Amino acid sequence: MSVKNLDDLLGEGVQGRYVLVRSDLNVPLDGDRITDDGRVRAALPTIKKLADAGAKVVVTAHLGRPKGEPDPKYTLAPVAKRLSELLGAEVALAGDLVGESAKALTGGLADGGVVLLENVRFDARETSKDAVDRSELAAELGALVPGGAFVSDGFGVVHRKQASVYEVASVLPAYAGGLVLAELDVLKKLTDDVKRPYVVVLGGAKVSDKLGVIANLLTKVDRLLVGGGMAYTFLKAQGHEVGQSLLQEDQLDQVKGFLAEAEKRGVELVLPVDVLAATEFSADAEHEAVDATAIPADRQGLDIGPRSRELFAGKLADAQTVFWNGPMGVFEFEAFSGGTRAVAEALVKSDAFTVVGGGDSAAAVRQLGLPEDGFSHISTGGGASLEYLEGKELPGVTALEEKN
Repeated sequence: MSVKNLDDLLGEGVQGRYVLVRSDLNVPLDGDRITDDGRVRAALPTIKKLADAGAKVVVTAHLGRPKGEPDPKYTLAPVAKRLSELLGAEVALAGDLVGESAKALTGGLADGGVVLLENVRFDARETSKDAVDRSELAAELGALVPGGAFVSDGFGVVHRKQASVYEVASVLPAYAGGLVLAELDVLKKLTDDVKRPYVVVLGGAKVSDKLGVIANLLTKVDRLLVGGGMAYTFLKAQGHEVGQSLLQEDQLDQVKGFLAEAEKRGVELVLPVDVLAATEFSADAEHEAVDATAIPADRQGLDIGPRSRELFAGKLADAQTVFWNGPMGVFEFEAFSGGTRAVAEALVKSDAFTVVGGGDSAAAVRQLGLPEDGFSHISTGGGASLEYLEGKELPGVTALEEKN
């Protein structure tokens, strides 16, 4: 990829210069408490490098899905607090995005200082389908940093054509941040000159979220392991009853096509052989391990069972490259976290190049207390990773390439 990067910008000198950084700080919250600060920690190196070099750093980011207007539930205040703690210096939070508070704070920013703008999605123009609206917001963001530069470092949003990701790159001199470059480098290893056997583990709730990536991966992988809620649609497509388990009836024909394509291409498609079938969806639900082909009509599968855990671990043992996206069950409930833990532990033990594809998988690794350095890479962007592996262009990356 031919783009200017953070090192190029630092080499040009940033002392006293404004730099607008698009970070991905979309962290999970419980009230105003951050339950997983992985994305904040991932954003830190780029922000710190710029601040240490004397730049006036203005950070923009989103949190959650507010409806284009301010919503206290989605304020970035908890993020500003955590960023201040990690940086060891105060990160002031503007009370708005491009209004009077933002102008006052950025205007008074000292060299090496950092300001975080309020949630960029509080402005409907950020996600507007109208490029004119998005360009207008991008111009206002650019006006906050006169004579400044733009660093795209939010890998989790580079698959979005949004004002702070795409249009702003045409307003300011644009550079790729270290996080974006690192993520793209890893993804290239999953698509170019892959070491085999190449095994992909997919989980999560819905098949429909991963249609494109499954179709594309079936042309590239040696083995595809399917768990989580999406596995029940595969089991149903094979003719098995799945009780009250999560099922996408409208995807059955598509999944039957995947099963046929896998067989035709010689891809080993592995499904659970047993599941933990529960009486209801709750943390303390009564449950038992049953054959995946014999789920009782009044029960729902909430995790892969003990034999499936052994099976999946065995199918990962000889892998040289592994990509994992999506939990094997409802890992947030302790009783149904064993399948996800089994897959994660198999990857920790593996000598393969192992990539955890962001989102719930990354959250699970941290929640289960597994060593993050036990994996080759833990992505910060689940959706962006999947779209890349699907073969789609990433607008936030394209915008950087177009500047070179």
